[in-house]
Amino acid sequence: MSARIGVAVMAVMLALYIVLVAQRGWLLLMSGEPVGVAMGVALFALPVLAAWGLGRELWFGVRAQQVGRRLEAEDGLPTETVSVRPSGRPLREEADALFPRYRAEVEAAPDDWRAWYRLGLAYDAAGDRRRARAAVRKAIALERTSRTAAR
Repeated sequence: MSARIGVAVMAVMLALYIVLVAQRGWLLLMSGEPVGVAMGVALFALPVLAAWGLGRELWFGVRAQQVGRRLEAEDGLPTETVSVRPSGRPLREEADALFPRYRAEVEAAPDDWRAWYRLGLAYDAAGDRRRARAAVRKAIALERTSRTAAR
């Protein structure tokens, strides 16, 4: 639940940033000065890019949560526990020991979204967020494909 609160706070802060920057951009555009107009255009481009990035990340979070809930309902989430440090970060050695199993699952069934999601959880536990997100994105795409094929 605290992650949702953090995301909500960050989204509100980014929305406030977008509004304030857009206001300044509008003032610069209306100045009529060539430098001011160029800066105003840039200030409008940055909030659009920020809003796109925020929307993309929020949608990724929603879809990852939906896929995770579906896997949980099927009782397919990993059952192993990994010890954590006082900071809450998993012990990498334990996570690394579990990783080969989940990689082998994906190699055995590359079109199984469940295996990809579990691999993403293993990457995350091992501290490799970039690969974790890529594996979960792959799981989301495969789950969407399997859901539309079942219709």
